[in-house]
Amino acid sequence: MNERLPQRREWLGLVPVVAGLWWLLAGQGLAWFLWTLVPGLLLIGAGVALLLWPGDDKHTHYLALGGLLGVVVSLPAIFVGGLGTAVVGLLLSLLAYLIAGYCALRTAPETDVPRPPMTTSAYAKTALDEALLGYFLFAARLPDGAAAQRVLEEAARAESVLRERGWLEHPELFHATPEAPADASLGDARSFHREFQRLRFASGFVPQPVLPGVERWSAALRNRECRAWLLRQDEPGRPWLLCIHGYRMGWPWVDFHLFPPATLHDELGLNLLLPVLPLHGPRRRGWHSGDGYLDGDPIDLLHAQSQALWDLRRCLAWIRAQDPGARIGVLGYSLGGYNAALLAAYDGGLDFVVAGIPVVDFAGLLWRHLPAAHRQYFAAHGFDEARYRELLHVVSPLARVPQLAPERRHVFAGSADTVAPPAQALALARHWGTEVRWYPGGHLSFRGEPAVESCIREAMEGAGWRLGEAV
Repeated sequence: MNERLPQRREWLGLVPVVAGLWWLLAGQGLAWFLWTLVPGLLLIGAGVALLLWPGDDKHTHYLALGGLLGVVVSLPAIFVGGLGTAVVGLLLSLLAYLIAGYCALRTAPETDVPRPPMTTSAYAKTALDEALLGYFLFAARLPDGAAAQRVLEEAARAESVLRERGWLEHPELFHATPEAPADASLGDARSFHREFQRLRFASGFVPQPVLPGVERWSAALRNRECRAWLLRQDEPGRPWLLCIHGYRMGWPWVDFHLFPPATLHDELGLNLLLPVLPLHGPRRRGWHSGDGYLDGDPIDLLHAQSQALWDLRRCLAWIRAQDPGARIGVLGYSLGGYNAALLAAYDGGLDFVVAGIPVVDFAGLLWRHLPAAHRQYFAAHGFDEARYRELLHVVSPLARVPQLAPERRHVFAGSADTVAPPAQALALARHWGTEVRWYPGGHLSFRGEPAVESCIREAMEGAGWRLGEAV
């Protein structure tokens, strides 16, 4: 990759500035102004920041988001501002979008992973990741004011408790082993043209009472019930695939796009169970799926991951109660990859675990995306990235030796991923004693990649699964 030295000015920032001004000024009337306000402001703001203060990751996040929104609004803009005006806005927005991907790829940290070629296709894939990060940051609800002070106080108390109880040295003592739910119920459901069943049962998760934030966490009433989407084969003895979704997902129509039943259930003949992670989908406590999971405070994340592990193990117990001797594999993407890797540290009876585009170090990832003012405030009060990592150690996939044999551990990741950078997958692979299956793309472009499909299929075949055949 042709990497350039740091610059005082990034003159490519002029392009999104022009694009934003075009959207705001080229049309006439209130309808045009309101329709183009958000992409216009994002493009101008990110372009000016990229021009004057290059080097901050957030500039390309918001630039890609503004460019993508500019592309989206261009078609309706035809009816408000005319064809010519909309086409020029579309081309400028598309160019700004690609510039975001180019700048993000060019300035990505160096690793031992071969970088993808600097091509238009690579820029587009990376820009899609950048736009996703822009949306995550835009929707995040970070603690400030008195809430930031509470974060510091609770983090200090939690760290003290974790150390005194010996949980930092022995994370397995922190987590209780759940039993199969006795109150599980199934109901028929449909998403578009796909019929499935909704599985529901009480989570039964109780946070460690000696930790702070227990009352706040337990107040989320919808989160107390586990939900999962179930597609079961008529033929007994078919293998089970536990599919764990990513951040901000947890709805059937989204999850089925990520884990297509037409392939996994119909073609390969698998039973599918797709659990909904805490605070996601119908279990949410905010306006958006996932609110309070990664964008809350460290104590909420500690409780979220503790409950996620409990709920997933409870789902496994439910499968085994329904189907004694069941062969079960786990497939997770992104946040689901984190939880798949965490399951591998606590369940040795799984046929395999595939951690796709995984996050494994929340502290490093989230600390990087905190606003500078938050980082400076927390660090000035003694709460830095290292202490953040220690606080989350009891729910880290890197804290325990995996319970599965090396040949049953599988990792794939994108070499141009800016959401879960390659260093995340490399850390898990080193801990697992395995290799990463790389594909030349970003976080959102893994679907259809040959390396991804072969990794998943090899995990199944290596476990002795007879895919698509009669048992």
